[in-house]
Amino acid sequence: QVQLVESGGGLVQAGGSLRLSCEASGRTTSSYAMGWFRQAPGKEREFVAVISWNGATTNYDDSVKGRFTISRGNAKNTVHLQMNSLKPEDTAVYYCAARAFASGSTRSRDYNYWGQGTQVTVSS
Repeated sequence: QVQLVESGGGLVQAGGSLRLSCEASGRTTSSYAMGWFRQAPGKEREFVAVISWNGATTNYDDSVKGRFTISRGNAKNTVHLQMNSLKPEDTAVYYCAARAFASGSTRSRDYNYWGQGTQVTVSS
């Protein structure tokens, strides 16, 4: 089993920045692709970003491309999401997810493990 714990959420003004972190414990996730998803009130969970097992490949939703950056920590059991130029429409609960494959996916159903989520609120 893999446990994922997100941190770094909070309240920020539009144009500001936040850095989310996700730490994995339990079974090693160094060979897993890791992703970030978000869910706003009344909406379905949506893809944000994904990184391959070795960090060589990343993919972003068009809505965050150029503003968000996903990266893996040196220990490979952590993944970060640097969020810049935040907008009110980025407000959501952000979830970290792990996929037991080397390559990532934009589909939430392809992920095996999920964190509890961290709230990000961007005020206008």
